[in-house]
Amino acid sequence: MTVHLIKLAVGVEDFEHLARLQKNRIAEFKAQGLSENPRHFTRMKPKREAELLDGGSIYWVIKGAVRARQKLVAFDSYTDDEGVKRCAIVLHPELVATQNRPHRAFQGWRYLDPAKAPKDIDADGASDIPPELAGDLEALGLL
Repeated sequence: MTVHLIKLAVGVEDFEHLARLQKNRIAEFKAQGLSENPRHFTRMKPKREAELLDGGSIYWVIKGAVRARQKLVAFDSYTDDEGVKRCAIVLHPELVATQNRPHRAFQGWRYLDPAKAPKDIDADGASDIPPELAGDLEALGLL
């Protein structure tokens, strides 16, 4: 059964800003001869790895709302320079815009039930509804 992750994109202003940051990181990886997949580094490796890699995505909370997602590719364990075990969450390079869904701040990452994941929006970016209004419309079953 597929499950997703949800994570705050700290310091990110909007979808385009996240896309630019990842594009720059991908260029750095290529220059180092590494894979072009973006990575997010975290302390804890998810225990539900098999479910996450069975079609799961990471959903990015930006400025108080879920606004984007990326497919999960792999989880690479490594030990940092201080001897601390860490995890690199390897992501698909394509960043997909989602419906704006309000979400409170939290630390780390959390599992996200697929039934609660926001839908992707059309490529034309048709959903510029403010997060508060989107939450109200969704609660009414109109989104």
